[in-house]
Amino acid sequence: MGSTLSKAAALGISLLLITSCSSNQARPVPSAATSSPAVTPAGTNVPEEPLLDTADEEQQLLKFIDTQLTGPYGVYTNLQETGEAAEMATGHEVLSESASLLMRAAVLNGDQERFDQQWTLARDTFDMESGFSYRFSPKQQKQYTVNAAVDDLRLIGALYEAGEAFSRPEYTAEADKYSRRFYDNNVKDGYMYDFYDNIFKTANGFVTLCYIDLSVLRKLSISSELSGILLNNMGGILEDGYLSDSFPFYETRFDYKTGQYSSEHINTVESLLTILHLAESNRQKPASIRYIKEQVAAGTLYGQYTREGQRTNDIRSTAIYALTAMIGAVLGDPSLYASSIERMNEFRAVNAASPLYGGFGDEAAGQAYSFDNLMALLAYSYSNQ
Repeated sequence: MGSTLSKAAALGISLLLITSCSSNQARPVPSAATSSPAVTPAGTNVPEEPLLDTADEEQQLLKFIDTQLTGPYGVYTNLQETGEAAEMATGHEVLSESASLLMRAAVLNGDQERFDQQWTLARDTFDMESGFSYRFSPKQQKQYTVNAAVDDLRLIGALYEAGEAFSRPEYTAEADKYSRRFYDNNVKDGYMYDFYDNIFKTANGFVTLCYIDLSVLRKLSISSELSGILLNNMGGILEDGYLSDSFPFYETRFDYKTGQYSSEHINTVESLLTILHLAESNRQKPASIRYIKEQVAAGTLYGQYTREGQRTNDIRSTAIYALTAMIGAVLGDPSLYASSIERMNEFRAVNAASPLYGGFGDEAAGQAYSFDNLMALLAYSYSNQ
């Protein structure tokens, strides 16, 4: 598989790659034979009481994903087919994002067979010399030539977790190899960049805050000195992107040339991913958690806000509440986890006669996105700790 882009188009992709944080575009049931233990998500505080049991919903969702939303190259970006020629991924194109989310869910569920299958498929579909392609079009037989740092990190993190959970040192060795490649291409002078182009051998000029996964950056197979510099730099960029206690979300990106943050709007999924990454390192702002809990309880977390905290739309989504559930699990907060799952399940297809049964999507339009469904699956998986 292979393709090339013009240099201008390749550089322009950097903005499109933000969908890996906030994708609303377009995104076999685990084998009973596997008996490996589930793994606790990175940074999780053990709750005083168990998290909500989501086993039934999880199995129904997995069945929907496996039977309706998956093809020979992985999970479809959207259930509806397209010509797969748009600037953003559509239809039955597949994303490294989706593979990484499925791999993480398999590890958390202790499902080694599913993990093995997903990793083999992901490696065959997305692996390039310099990173993992963020997108593959089966119709065009086109592997896009840039990676997305957030997805590469999630793939690497899943390999590290699988090596530990399944006692498979070969996975740890692969994680080490790919982490060194990631550092060589997506890190420069101790700072991480969003993407690296496999053809033009160049990165973009900024970092999107929700790409900064501190828990995986900490595991990269590099010297302690380089690791310390990288973590200090990226942790500082994350924390300094905080907006305010009155609207405790985060800026969108940091430009290395200007040394300035920028955000046209504040996309909720992006800020929630940033807060999740901070929570995994116990660096979350108390005001952020209070705000999230209040908004989840009221069912009023919307898709986008101004920098001052005024909502710009009335969109509520599966992925938003999936992320607040994960934050609740990481913080050891069963109440936040349960209330988030309850809100998330409001978007679930519960009509057994529906083709979308067990999944998340628009039944009337026949649309279901990979990101919503896989974030929901991961949120359910966080209960298996």
